[in-house]
Amino acid sequence: MEPHRRGFLNDSGLAAWLADTLGHPPHDLARYERALTHGSQAGRNYERLEFLGDRVLGLTIAEWLYERFADEPEGKLSRRLNALVTGAVCAEVARELGVPARLRLGKQARDDGVNDSDNVLGDVVEALIGALYLDHGLDAARAFIRRAWGERIGAQAAAPRHPKSALQEWAAANQRRPPEYALLDRSGPHHAPRFTVRVTIGKLADAEATGSSKQEAETAAAAALLAKLGG
Repeated sequence: MEPHRRGFLNDSGLAAWLADTLGHPPHDLARYERALTHGSQAGRNYERLEFLGDRVLGLTIAEWLYERFADEPEGKLSRRLNALVTGAVCAEVARELGVPARLRLGKQARDDGVNDSDNVLGDVVEALIGALYLDHGLDAARAFIRRAWGERIGAQAAAPRHPKSALQEWAAANQRRPPEYALLDRSGPHHAPRFTVRVTIGKLADAEATGSSKQEAETAAAAALLAKLGG
């Protein structure tokens, strides 16, 4: 009886956390367990739910921005949307919700620090959104997203520019060659890779940055070079 009892207590604890975090008690607990399961732990992991949750998040934020910034054109709304659904923002939300402690990881992945990976945490938050959408519908998912992202949407005084676009614009405005990105290194295990990228503007200046994806590293490098240039 003891192993079963421990499992029951664990399930009860997870169900209570989900109800408190997402705003609704789970009807299908197994779906949420899958949303919290990394590929290093089981083949049935969060990836399919993350695919769905990513679309629900994007729709909800787009709808919210459309309402909130009624006079802004599509381009500005797109920049706001892109800034609010990045992996880094989703990972930030995950940490605020206490997701790292709930992740189901293989031993090696846990030893490698995957429970603090922006890529993984961001994907898991989207997977939880996907699970909530399937379990309780779009209204429940929308309500959770608006709570979790609440202060962030109002924190944008102006539509942010993506660092790579901003650097491209700086180079054009200053009659410089377009930025060039080069992958310098890829390290770490398959489930927690690290990419190092250098961006250069001719012989004028360069900057390097590391991220959990090539795109993330390029974005960080562009931001670093902009800061160096005063752009």
